[in-house]
Amino acid sequence: MCAMAVMCLVTANAQKTVVSQSSQSVYDEVEVMPEFPGGMQAMIEYLNTNIKYPKDAIKQEVGGRVMVMFVVETDGSLSNVRVARKVFPSLDAEAVRVVKSMPKWKPGKEKGRSVRVNFTMPIVFSVKK
Repeated sequence: MCAMAVMCLVTANAQKTVVSQSSQSVYDEVEVMPEFPGGMQAMIEYLNTNIKYPKDAIKQEVGGRVMVMFVVETDGSLSNVRVARKVFPSLDAEAVRVVKSMPKWKPGKEKGRSVRVNFTMPIVFSVKK
């Protein structure tokens, strides 16, 4: 039997990072942070419904917190999805897969306009016997 908890953590730096491949800056913190459609509870339900615990991780009883980073774009799409802290190869890959499959978010806003925002999300995998 597998159980999984999902938590969300936003980076809290009041600085912006310039991205070379884009003319727009990527912010770490903005006036209105990006949000999954329906809010935090909807995101937790989405992740719990869509994450498939990898069989090799279940067999080896491996769990842990995968830290996934991504950019919420001005149109709400997610880009540059990557693992910031690895746990186990198949768990890392599953966390990236499920984040890439998310619907568009409500974009972050600064001074009334949509901006690109860095977002960090821990996804916790836990194997229960």
